[in-house]
Amino acid sequence: MKIYPEDANADLSELKDRIKKSLPSGVSVHSFDEEPIAFGLKALIASVVMPEDEAGLMEPVEEAVKALPGVSQIEVIMVRRV
Repeated sequence: MKIYPEDANADLSELKDRIKKSLPSGVSVHSFDEEPIAFGLKALIASVVMPEDEAGLMEPVEEAVKALPGVSQIEVIMVRRV
């Protein structure tokens, strides 16, 4: 999932911590990467791990991250089985 912060001065370390704490039970972040966008703005690329056997879990994950202060928008860029 690609997470866009509200501004280029956002503390990405703090945002990463808030994202980890906001996820529903059974969902975790495997890793974070940072992707330069423009004018100093960086997006976070979060690899999120969730149980395969629970249907409809992606929507609560998206809503939890979107609701965080400092998050402008999110984009699911890939969903796959491991």
